[in-house]
Amino acid sequence: MFQIHMGVPEMVSFWNDLKEKADSGKASKTEMKKYRLIGKALLQLARDPRYPGLQSHEIAVLSARYGMKVWCSYLQNNTPSAGRLFWVYGPGKGDITVIAIEPHPDDKENAYRKITLSSMK
Repeated sequence: MFQIHMGVPEMVSFWNDLKEKADSGKASKTEMKKYRLIGKALLQLARDPRYPGLQSHEIAVLSARYGMKVWCSYLQNNTPSAGRLFWVYGPGKGDITVIAIEPHPDDKENAYRKITLSSMK
């Protein structure tokens, strides 16, 4: 099992806010759906980042920008603006850090330019 971390500051803030809303019952239907999708993907990522349903693959453009291999895994498929989880191995052995959660980019030429990547702890 991998230990999952959230990138700082964006992902930590995003996940803590979403989790707090879900836990307190203040989340909208859309937020609850997002919370469940992300939670399920994080559990699967912790168990096996190469699980076929995640369809994890490296994004070379983001790897060059970030300075280490950046991977993309599916939150959902065959859905308009399907969510994508962007992550890296680290900071330690057996760790994975989620550095972005974004809709699937639809702009082929500049697809990954607009994605904000969080830092590792």
